[in-house]
Amino acid sequence: MAAPVVAVVGGGQLARMMAAPAAALDVHLRVLVEEAESSAAQVVVDAPVGAASDDAAIEALVGGAAVLTFEHEHVPNVLLERLVARGVRVHPGPAALVHAQDKQVMRERLTELGVPCPRWAPVADAAALESFLRDVGGTAVVKTVRGGYDGRGVRVVRSAAEVTDWLEAFGAGAGVALIVEEKVPFTRELAVLVARSPSGEVRSWPVVESVQERGVCSEVIAPAPDLDPATAARALEVARTIAVGLDVTGVLAVELFEVPAAAAGDSPRGLVNELAMRPHNSGHWTIDGSVTSQFEQHLRAVLDLPLGETTPTARWTVMANVLGSELVDPTDALAAVGQRDPGAKVHLYGKAVRAGRKLGHVNVSGDGLADVRDRARAAAALLRGDVP
Repeated sequence: MAAPVVAVVGGGQLARMMAAPAAALDVHLRVLVEEAESSAAQVVVDAPVGAASDDAAIEALVGGAAVLTFEHEHVPNVLLERLVARGVRVHPGPAALVHAQDKQVMRERLTELGVPCPRWAPVADAAALESFLRDVGGTAVVKTVRGGYDGRGVRVVRSAAEVTDWLEAFGAGAGVALIVEEKVPFTRELAVLVARSPSGEVRSWPVVESVQERGVCSEVIAPAPDLDPATAARALEVARTIAVGLDVTGVLAVELFEVPAAAAGDSPRGLVNELAMRPHNSGHWTIDGSVTSQFEQHLRAVLDLPLGETTPTARWTVMANVLGSELVDPTDALAAVGQRDPGAKVHLYGKAVRAGRKLGHVNVSGDGLADVRDRARAAAALLRGDVP
């Protein structure tokens, strides 16, 4: 029998990191890449070049495939709906994926499900935004409902004048719609990864802490240290509620703000910030720190295979992102990393160096959090070319 073909839209590092578990499972990976030198194209043999918005490219991609899935959400829903109507297996399906594409649709549905979220409202004009600002104490977060990620499409504002360009573009039909959310006084950011198969099997990994640097994840600690057990249990239940309520298939990442308890004696609360319906930066630690990585699990889920065990393989795992580098090529530091710390697991993405760009990450596992964190940071620093 021929190996099942999993078609993936998007040629970045997420698709690249699906290659190893696909090979282990004898799954044929076919990836639609943006350029012939894209991150995934360097390691996947079957990597046609095309745009995610190109009907013909998507049609060719799914030919003979067992399932279509994604490493990003920027695929026209109308095209996916047409494929589903024709009998093509699409996971996650367009009815679920729209909640990761459109922040207003997401907020509306999560509110219906009773999922805890920050206060929010759609923004039609400056008057609506000024009214919301008065209601929440003068500071809020304005987001474009589509297209924003890693800090893009997000502004913290104290007046409508700070998003005049967005409002004017939207009013002229040249921009995207906006929502506004209260600026949450959070103590830290958390994330939950859960996987769900079309048959309804659900498995989750421990809640992790996500450390941000200028709007981009710089570090993930698994599990989140000193997390109240009740807060962790609620976060896991919220992720499961979303996965089932939105009929998500594949890996779902739920990013949350941890906020102080509402009353004395209560546990801290988690408010949902963002969703991603694919493998996610907050789950890269699972490659080396879990029995089943998020990438293998995503393949299992979209193929409706039994899901893998998600138990951590060590007390702690810390993932440190390599954001930019002073080196011409971070691989120049591989020998130095290996000499300093043979236990550090390096994952590079084959990307050209650019300031602030995610070039790779390092995972370190062990029994002591302080030691593990220091080692992960030191290895990432060497790959960035930082002088000790």
